Amino acid sequence: MTSDSQALSTWLEARLPTYIEELRQLCAIECPTSHKPGVDEAGAWVRRWALARGWDVSTTFDDNAGNSLVVTRRGNGTKRAMLVAHLDTVYPVGIAAERPMQVNGDTILGPGSADNKSGLLSGLYAMAALEALGKLPFASLSLVCGSDEETDARSSGALLRQLAPEYDIALVLEAGRENGDIVSARKGSGMFVVEVQGRAAHAGVEPHKGANAILALAHQIVQLQALNGMRPGVTINVGVVRGGSVSNAVPDYARADVDARVARAEDMEPVEAAIRAIAAATHVPGTSTSVSDGWHYPPMDKTPAIATLAAIAHQSASELGLRFNDAATGGVSYANLLAGAGLPVLDGLGPVGGLDHSPREYITVSSIVPRTALLALLLLRWAEG
Repeated sequence: MTSDSQALSTWLEARLPTYIEELRQLCAIECPTSHKPGVDEAGAWVRRWALARGWDVSTTFDDNAGNSLVVTRRGNGTKRAMLVAHLDTVYPVGIAAERPMQVNGDTILGPGSADNKSGLLSGLYAMAALEALGKLPFASLSLVCGSDEETDARSSGALLRQLAPEYDIALVLEAGRENGDIVSARKGSGMFVVEVQGRAAHAGVEPHKGANAILALAHQIVQLQALNGMRPGVTINVGVVRGGSVSNAVPDYARADVDARVARAEDMEPVEAAIRAIAAATHVPGTSTSVSDGWHYPPMDKTPAIATLAAIAHQSASELGLRFNDAATGGVSYANLLAGAGLPVLDGLGPVGGLDHSPREYITVSSIVPRTALLALLLLRWAEG
């Protein structure tokens, strides 16, 4: 280990019991995205933590979603780095009280422990460690705490796009993969709503006067699923289907929700065109089809700038005696939005954990110090150039 990696690890190791207690406090806050008071309570917790250290905190208010925060520690350099986590979880109000955080050996179980309370806390601790050791070669080092990542990121996504030009890199603090990997590429995703209008009729007396919307949609679903692999990395999934009301009527309406994912930005337009072409073809006379919604997250491609950032992450890991790969994944996160805004970005830099959104969501105790040290050292080595 180098002197910097040793110093960071030692500082963080001494504060591990406090970290675990503070993680317990965060996991006890009931903050599903739809519960603004709870999300704002989590934000207030972060605000108190940061203000106690004299850091700057700005708030982006939202009447519906929770308020997002930007916590900033200014330094004596020229580079600008953004850490990104989120305050909200998916668990309904009552789950945090019903299933309080537990420490079982090397495993911490708790709602939001991996997604994203530990990442949020590690961002604060990495900033504090660098400050304590006098290692702040930054013009600004900020932690953006989004409020609605688990739904549509309407509020926090707009904030990230607004902030992106003010920073040089972004590091997203979702949990590390189960095997310790970080994330250097993510697929982009969209949701296409395919709706068929048909003509109702009595199924027994005069079915010939109807136009079966479900039958038309069935033809389209087969063709939509056939788009899988139309280009490398393209996946299409018809995940929800609705239609009809009673069995003795020809259905005049049917709908499918189609999840589409692409690995490259240049594939978005061809995939959407193929979906719309399928919808435009008539398989059942008297029916018509419309397509709404569209792309929500652009792909996070592993650009040369991201590859360089990943190389610094591997160098920093080596100083700490860690090894991992930087992986590509089909899931989306804030990293997609930041990459789409032109920032070099890495993801999966929180403690190692998994089973998000389930009663078994966890992180490992043994990963907290090394992963937080990795985050701090990555920031330091990048800022040093």
